[in-house]
Amino acid sequence: MVMSHLEQLRFLNTEDVKGVIGQWGTSVFVYDEAIMQQQVQQALAFSAPFGLTVRYAMKANPNSNILRMFSSMGVAIDAGSGWEADRALRAGIDPKDILITGQELPKNLVELVEKGVQFNACSLHQLQEYGAKFPGTNVSIRINPGLGSGHSKKTNVGGSASSFGIWHEYIDELNDIATEHKLNINRLHTHIGSGSDPAVWMNAAKISLEQVRTLPNVTILNLGGGFKAALTQGEAQTKLSEISSVVADALQTFYDETGRKIRLEIEPGTFLIANAGSLITTIHDIVDTGYDGYTFLKIDSGMTEILRPTLYGAQHPLVVVTDGSEDEQYIVAGHCCESGDILTPDPDQPDMLKTRLLKKASRGDVLVIEGVGAYCAAMSAINYNSFPRSPEVVKKIDGSLVEIARRQTLEEMLQLEAQI
Repeated sequence: MVMSHLEQLRFLNTEDVKGVIGQWGTSVFVYDEAIMQQQVQQALAFSAPFGLTVRYAMKANPNSNILRMFSSMGVAIDAGSGWEADRALRAGIDPKDILITGQELPKNLVELVEKGVQFNACSLHQLQEYGAKFPGTNVSIRINPGLGSGHSKKTNVGGSASSFGIWHEYIDELNDIATEHKLNINRLHTHIGSGSDPAVWMNAAKISLEQVRTLPNVTILNLGGGFKAALTQGEAQTKLSEISSVVADALQTFYDETGRKIRLEIEPGTFLIANAGSLITTIHDIVDTGYDGYTFLKIDSGMTEILRPTLYGAQHPLVVVTDGSEDEQYIVAGHCCESGDILTPDPDQPDMLKTRLLKKASRGDVLVIEGVGAYCAAMSAINYNSFPRSPEVVKKIDGSLVEIARRQTLEEMLQLEAQI
């Protein structure tokens, strides 16, 4: 559907925009420190009668400065690979605060575990490999509970169409592996995906506690992420207070029935940082395809910084920074030589176009893309068409702007190429 109202800048003002462009040009990521800290405080307030650990899903944005800030506030780390775990260690994160939950078994698993990093087995093969290397130790397991939630199949990480985790019907097999290697399964991990349906999320929590009953040594239940942040106006957002109260009641009931106090872990990524990010770009050209066609705004950014619209039709607020009062319908196109590099896909049919009502633009105007804190700088078609990585800047609570990642150079792109 066409946006019925114009989006506004979230945390930047026109002076901020001018200051960023004056120092870094465009395109530039800017993150708001105040919003990130507010979101962390909300997550830390999640109700858990027997203890809570909040783990930041660092794949959302792994910049070391962000990792350190979250860590200083008492947030641990969810690493999606051995490489991410190494990156967190190099950022100064305490090894015991890092939990690896990955599709691929880290090649340096032994080194990481010996340093104190925790491991979450996501398949029977991973559990077998871990047990052979570390018999007689504690281990975490990820279970696919048989259901999931997400705005598309590409964001749904639970259910029969998902390869994430050990299928819930294979409890006997994983117990056999644990017995073989004398492993103590002390954490159960589940994750249903990135959706906003609280009923599905709550149901997954209840199913997970039923699985905890079959694993007598489990003391920690990790319910993963799936906390949806509303990026556009009117979009549904996960209400942590509603979910946490139900989960807390379920944990209390489980204790009343079993005498087992289960510590809760959650792994927000998007929730902590998505709306704390803006991408400042310049409109470098405006073209149209005739009376019955479209008017396109071409910007100096695109899938090299923000792949989500191309990948699965994600919708991001778009704001033309101008003093003009007129509005116009536009398609916003990225700078890559790909027809799919579009910032305004149809939300219901991602491979189709949908115009967006924006302020009437001129060449040289600034266009700000909002809601880009998560899964943008870290998940994009980096260096396609040899475009350099964009810089990243933090707007501090005092209003100052601090660079946390500089713009890449062409020379840096070429460093790994061999001369033959």
